[in-house]
Amino acid sequence: MILVTGATGNIGSALLKELHAYGAAPLRGFTRDAARAAFPEGVEAAEGDFAEPESLTPALDGARSLFLVSRLGPDADIIEAARRAGVEHVVLVSSITAHTHPHLGPAAENLAVERLLKDSGMAWTILRPTQFASNALMWAASIRDHGTVRAPYADVGLPTIHPADLASVARMTLTESRHQGRTYALTGPEPVTPRQQVEAIAAALGREVPFAEIDRQEAHARMAAVFGPEAADAVLDVMGGDVNDELLTVRDTVTRITGAPARPFRQWAAENVGAFH
Repeated sequence: MILVTGATGNIGSALLKELHAYGAAPLRGFTRDAARAAFPEGVEAAEGDFAEPESLTPALDGARSLFLVSRLGPDADIIEAARRAGVEHVVLVSSITAHTHPHLGPAAENLAVERLLKDSGMAWTILRPTQFASNALMWAASIRDHGTVRAPYADVGLPTIHPADLASVARMTLTESRHQGRTYALTGPEPVTPRQQVEAIAAALGREVPFAEIDRQEAHARMAAVFGPEAADAVLDVMGGDVNDELLTVRDTVTRITGAPARPFRQWAAENVGAFH
């Protein structure tokens, strides 16, 4: 049994579809609302909430492999619950910043979760993706309203990854034992700047989308209202305020593991254009 947590999210939903399509079974998806989960036929739905780790216990029953995104709940309790339930292998989604920016608060938290997993006695695989293409959804409301997209570091290009590529790598690591004990840094196929992302969305929409670069102070005020001041500073450092060669490097990990080229941002924009209409 493979248990996929966050099963209705961008990564989890794509992962369940891939596992199902490639014949992996049995499968179970963990979600807050099982009644609304549109899982592939034959995928079992398990309901619970990471804020209440005890609700994960029934979902873990019979699971031998676990797909887990870090920092969505009390990770120590979640990992211990998996160990007690007899889970043999955990694929953990961390962040590339655990390597590139370990001094930042969120990265340090991811590193702590990685250590918890490594010390658990279970087999492990750690995935460290860079910035997700789906982060562009934060501009959706403004674009739908024909407003201006406002973003800092307009011309800093990061090798943004398509969530489906992370799902493809996760499928391979969940179903092939050769990936156990490995840590993989994952990126998209090319750097893409915020300005270029908006241009790709505009091309998919078939209309112009105005873009305006803002300074760090304005961006921080917007982000701090949502994430808090410290997290906002960390995000802005990674977006462009404190980038380094390791963060900017395009890696071929997706292709090496899956055998398929990593998907460019423009493909994500075309596939998700409905969110911006």
